[in-house]
Amino acid sequence: MTSTPRMKPALINQGTQLINNKNKGKKLFSLLVKSKTGLIGVILVVSILLISIFAPFLATHDPAETDPIHRLQPPVWLESGTTDHVLGTDNLGRDIWSRLVYGSRISIIVGIGAVIVSGSIGSILGLLAGYHGRWVNALIMRLADSFLAIPTILLMLVVLAVVGPGIITLIFVIGVTNWVSYARVIRGEVLSIKEQDYIKAAKGIGAKNNRILFRHILPNVYSSLIVISTLNVATAIILEASLSFLGLGIKPPDVSWGGILSDGRQYIATSWWVATFPGLAITITVLGIIFLGDWLRDVIDPHMKTNE
Repeated sequence: MTSTPRMKPALINQGTQLINNKNKGKKLFSLLVKSKTGLIGVILVVSILLISIFAPFLATHDPAETDPIHRLQPPVWLESGTTDHVLGTDNLGRDIWSRLVYGSRISIIVGIGAVIVSGSIGSILGLLAGYHGRWVNALIMRLADSFLAIPTILLMLVVLAVVGPGIITLIFVIGVTNWVSYARVIRGEVLSIKEQDYIKAAKGIGAKNNRILFRHILPNVYSSLIVISTLNVATAIILEASLSFLGLGIKPPDVSWGGILSDGRQYIATSWWVATFPGLAITITVLGIIFLGDWLRDVIDPHMKTNE
């Protein structure tokens, strides 16, 4: 009589985990389909990401190529507009559509890069403040209060005026000046989590503080971290556009939506399309990210769910 071979526990656990992940994926997709806000946000964000990735294939012209003969040409649907420049041209004859497509890359890179910097700083400081408490908490929170007391845009203007503009500098400046929200939220989460029984048990068996922080506490604050990061990408994109508009952000030949908007501000009365289309691009992108962030907050925190 032959015996049935037994499956190894590791294989069973892997299979169970795959099934659970598949079920979670189906549930998440179902929630997304039911949410108008979340679905619109995902569509907008994915569209912007695809445009930025495939910019060389979607652009019809070199974004830096000038054509004085066809300067301030209107969009294709207006009189004297042509299909060669679907959204028209700017004051130097550069194609607006191509510049918008390439400008999306700068906005995405700066937005995500700044969030990585601010999220890393804020998360670490929030973990330390909430877990250790006492003088560590007091020092970090007073530092956070100091940053809140200084107008963010003014601080960034001063730093960029001294250091000079550039993508790396812009990411660093926006990231360093926007870590406070992460630190405050993560600190509040840690204050609650560190009183849980499993944290006390880990301390009881001699686990080191770093292991408790990064193996037991940090995974339990990921949900809040994801929501804050998503919404802060929108803030970083607006700040980048604002600084580029003021001339302290991205410099030519790199293309920025804020830079295009700045180029078109003096032509808003006669050639409205130069400033209008980059403004719409910023608005649509930020709106999509905010919709996605709101949906993620509703999914992650069941107490925040709203009826749509």
